[in-house]
Amino acid sequence: MSDMLDRVRDYVLELGLAIDSEIPEEEILIVDDEERAISHLVIDCEDTILVLEQLIVQLPSTADSSVYKRLLQINRTLIFGAFVLNEEGDTLVYRNTLALENLDLNELEGTLNALTLALAENGEELLTFVGEN
Repeated sequence: MSDMLDRVRDYVLELGLAIDSEIPEEEILIVDDEERAISHLVIDCEDTILVLEQLIVQLPSTADSSVYKRLLQINRTLIFGAFVLNEEGDTLVYRNTLALENLDLNELEGTLNALTLALAENGEELLTFVGEN
């Protein structure tokens, strides 16, 4: 396990998140925190950056431009990170990146708090996108 992954793991545990699984060879942790509405959050040490991704919802193939426009508007209100689409464009994901070199506990906690706040403020609306025609 790399020094960076060790540090991130220590921070995750200090913040009270449960490590659901680890993929040490890929420097990935998958964590949960029910109180924060975090489920299977992927934390990935990639060279010089830490990537955090949380699956939000699968989008229907019938989603129209109003859904994507609204996501951009919501992104403008987020403190950290953004709601993005996966490579196939069918899954909504929350994503944030942080510099690993000078990562500290407060930065990671801020990202987690921003995710929790984004879900609390926008969760119901995001779920309506599943039923968009």
